[in-house]
Amino acid sequence: MTSTITLAEALAAGTVVLDGGMSNQLESAGHDLSDELWSARLLAEQPEAVTEAHLAYFRAGADVAITASYQATFEGFAKRGIARERAAELMALSVESAREAARRARVPRPLWVAASAGPYGAMLADGSEYRGRYGLSVDELERFHRPRLEVLAAAGPDVLALETVPDADEAAALLRAVRGLGVPAWLTYSVAGGRTRAGQPLEEAFALAAEADEVIAVGVNCCAPQDVDGAAATAARVTGKPVVVYPNSGETWDAGARAWTGRSTFTVGQVKGWQQAGARLIGGCCRVGPDGVAGIAEALEAA
Repeated sequence: MTSTITLAEALAAGTVVLDGGMSNQLESAGHDLSDELWSARLLAEQPEAVTEAHLAYFRAGADVAITASYQATFEGFAKRGIARERAAELMALSVESAREAARRARVPRPLWVAASAGPYGAMLADGSEYRGRYGLSVDELERFHRPRLEVLAAAGPDVLALETVPDADEAAALLRAVRGLGVPAWLTYSVAGGRTRAGQPLEEAFALAAEADEVIAVGVNCCAPQDVDGAAATAARVTGKPVVVYPNSGETWDAGARAWTGRSTFTVGQVKGWQQAGARLIGGCCRVGPDGVAGIAEALEAA
């Protein structure tokens, strides 16, 4: 059902379950995502597939759906010959697809929609979202992000997911870009050990969000599960805000081969520890599917 309370109110009251990876769910349904637009391509070609993917997560126990707009940018769509007006329509459609899935889910609990805004590197589609340091200034990054965030905010999501951010400079740009949009946001870094992917200490990176009124949760995503505990505790200590965590399976993305390598290290047994470290919004990212989200929901219900 559509939520009658805000996500911020829900986080103040307890723990909320996020969904899992969009791309792996679409691939498991037989869709080819070997494209620079990744799952965003299906917004143009098969939007029903996106709705079905969201629905699978809601039915598995997710309370929040993250839209298929991670890689949806005006620049990325333009490379495919999609005009600016149509690109804006597709970004708005990402929010509506998640809303439609919430309507179809017909569950008694509140459901929310988070509009995904990936980092600049996601548009480049060359793996640089795991490095940062693009050679752009904070002002240039803000100018890149603001138009897309305006479109996503106008589509009426419950929250903007500023996610997989590899670099504190880009976080600073995103935090400037969401000011005045009238939609709350969460900020999550992609991390390795106790640092951002660009190498900055997490204390400094999280501190950027501490005084940002728009930000209702801070944390990490698309990182190895073993990096979550320390990062979650740091985010809680530095910001005093609810913490959001959604790691990937523990496998590693090979940008050159456009494939995942290694083995999964994600287990439901880790969830309680994340909650104890301060996490209030918990889910999975790449390679964590509906079964994993169902396990998270069960673990939190039992906690």
